[in-house]
Amino acid sequence: MKFFIDSADIKEIQDCWEMGLIDGVTTNPSLAAKAGRKYDDILKDIAGLVEGPISAETISLDLEGMLKEAYHFAKIHKNIVIKIPMTLTGMKGVKKLASEGIKTNVTVTFSANQALLAAKAGATYVSPFVGRLDDISEVGMDLIQDIRTIYDNYDFKTQILVASIRHPIHVRDAALIGADVATIPYSVIKQLAQHPLTDIGIEKFIKDWEKIPK
Repeated sequence: MKFFIDSADIKEIQDCWEMGLIDGVTTNPSLAAKAGRKYDDILKDIAGLVEGPISAETISLDLEGMLKEAYHFAKIHKNIVIKIPMTLTGMKGVKKLASEGIKTNVTVTFSANQALLAAKAGATYVSPFVGRLDDISEVGMDLIQDIRTIYDNYDFKTQILVASIRHPIHVRDAALIGADVATIPYSVIKQLAQHPLTDIGIEKFIKDWEKIPK
């Protein structure tokens, strides 16, 4: 399973890239606003650092505006993937962009039927938001399992990109189900390396080393 970092913070992205933990990056307007920089500048900096897919999100809901933004982002770097909202208009945009060889990521997806439409339209990735489903008392990972089954039934090439990940269990479950990608916040990526027994083991080794005659 590939790891993308869900961030617009260059320091976070660089840290994970240097550890060899990420294969790409996802961004959105909320993350860009938090970074406090121009979106184009953020995308350019990421593209100069990460050798992998970089999702840039359109915000227009009409087809003309959506495509205008998509073409603008696509010119920034060859690795840019266009995030398109899950709407019927968005599916028109996905089909148009796919026909021109521009990769797309259908976002804010919350049902298996929506994921099926995204695959039919030719999306490169589909982003089901598991954490937000958990928030309303649904089991987000059940959706990932349903999408995996549907895509495998019909050999769809669209990749399942698990989004809205809140904790390490989401990452583990996504891997067990067979998701193609998990896009993970920096804080959760750091948690993946943590275990209390690891800390205890390291501490014991250090104490025992100090007992060895020098």
